[in-house]
Amino acid sequence: MTDTPNNSPGRERIEHYISKEPFNPYAVEILTPEQERFFLASQWKMMWWKLKRHKIAVASGIFLIVLYITILFSEFLAPYGLQSRNVDHIYAPPQAVQLFNDGDLIGPFVYGFKFQLDMENLQRIYERDETKVQTVRWFCLGDAYNFWGMVPMRFHLFCPAEGGTLFLLGTDRLGRDILSRIIYGARISLTVGLFGITISFLLGLVLGGVSGYYGGWIDNVIQRLIEIIRSFPELPLWMALSAALPVTWSPIVIYFGITIILGLLDWTGLARAVRSKLLALREEDFATAAMLMGARPRRIIGRHLIPSFMSHLIASATLSIPSMILGETALSFLGLGLRPPITSWGVLLNEAQNINAVALYPWLMLPVVPVILVVLAFNFLGDGLRDAADPYK
Repeated sequence: MTDTPNNSPGRERIEHYISKEPFNPYAVEILTPEQERFFLASQWKMMWWKLKRHKIAVASGIFLIVLYITILFSEFLAPYGLQSRNVDHIYAPPQAVQLFNDGDLIGPFVYGFKFQLDMENLQRIYERDETKVQTVRWFCLGDAYNFWGMVPMRFHLFCPAEGGTLFLLGTDRLGRDILSRIIYGARISLTVGLFGITISFLLGLVLGGVSGYYGGWIDNVIQRLIEIIRSFPELPLWMALSAALPVTWSPIVIYFGITIILGLLDWTGLARAVRSKLLALREEDFATAAMLMGARPRRIIGRHLIPSFMSHLIASATLSIPSMILGETALSFLGLGLRPPITSWGVLLNEAQNINAVALYPWLMLPVVPVILVVLAFNFLGDGLRDAADPYK
């Protein structure tokens, strides 16, 4: 086109194309199935899609799920009973699982021990005896136990050979199998974190929600309380409160006492996170609309405000569980937490305080391995959940 409007030279006219179809205000753009799936997805579904891209977080979540399932069957999975003693194999080293003997495949087995006592160094000397081939038995009858303390049973996933031994992680000073005690201890150490975070989560939601929604003198009182609690050194405060528990209490009462202590001291960070979110969200239109419609503050907080950032709270709670597991382990290691006959990973590590024993029998430190793996798994999962819950990523 070379025509120029308004007789102004040098300006080219651009032709416009306008649809001559009548305007339909009710017409809806047709979405592809993939677009419809994305636009109609809930917040939780979108969070799951983002989490799946975090491979380490997904692997950590699967590992933790499997681990928590195993604590339901600790007695069945352990080859020995919790208090079973092998007095002839005190401080026995770990036995390696073998598959081949003299070039023949005979399945999983271990070699027996040759034992002698070094009277000069007062040390037990164990050597592998390759003439004693002890095949591992599967789905077998072994040490008697009470399943969940109620049902008498003797059925195990795997057992030592008849008259043989199966110490995959060695034994302790009383001849007790360390692997079996680690499996039993997982039930206590892992549930301490869950019960503790439940108490912490409830306190953080209630006090943080009230502080952020009402503000004023209520907010000042709660925030000063949080600052007082956070001003105390964490570990010495745990130690002082744990030492205050009477030694005459039963092991189960002490277990719940430690759990309550861990929960009562860990809610402050979550409460401040909830408060900061509510301070920003309480002025939003949906909160104002709920208030004008006559909703009570409790309903506004519980049904409208907190669910809008629940994904962030779950990520924060996941990152808090490792600190509680480490807290219980540290207290039990120092002798101020759980005490025998309750068995946890911290109680097992308490026996490794003697550096001479550790130097001679390093396998006594093996209970620290599941602690490290669980803490790392929770941290990886928490990082993945936090990234998935972030709307700006």
